[in-house]
Amino acid sequence: MFLPKEVKFFDLFDKQAENIVRAAAFYKKLVDNGDFTPENVREMHELEHYGDELTHTTINTLNETFITPFDREDILALANRLDDIVDGIYLISNRFHLYKIQKPTEFSRKLAATIESTTKALQKALASLRSNKNMKETLHQCVEINRLENEGDVLRDEAISSLFENEKDPLMVIKHKELYELAELVTDSCEHVANLVESILVKNN
Repeated sequence: MFLPKEVKFFDLFDKQAENIVRAAAFYKKLVDNGDFTPENVREMHELEHYGDELTHTTINTLNETFITPFDREDILALANRLDDIVDGIYLISNRFHLYKIQKPTEFSRKLAATIESTTKALQKALASLRSNKNMKETLHQCVEINRLENEGDVLRDEAISSLFENEKDPLMVIKHKELYELAELVTDSCEHVANLVESILVKNN
């Protein structure tokens, strides 16, 4: 069965981006409130599962479509890279719950805010990708994502430095260090998508 409209892929990417932004906003709320209850982590897992479903739908659509808006390999890579972001947000949420962290640090709150900002820029980049006329806007958002990823790197390093300097409990050092690194990996995943989007633009313009 051949799908008549290429737009289906962009609709699916928009849905993935919307789900990512929702997960990032929810994660920031949980960090700000120290509210990683089983119920909230389960809700985050549902967002992660929905992301998986969107990825599978994209792959199935790809298998049923003869003409695609850009390279099939890039569509597949983009779908998987977007899925990585939601996976990462769920992973860190679950870690907070497993480690029983009831008072996230100021650095965790700052990293959560950076994650939310990065996902919003990513959503704008993907929304503008469907039209060649918006290439300047797409590239602008990709640059912003790169800037925010660098901001995440700096925050992670400052957080770990402060942790080693001020935290006396070795177990808490281990726990928070992993949480900081996992948070920065989420912004890394967003940057991977931005780099892929830039590559797609170069190949198709």
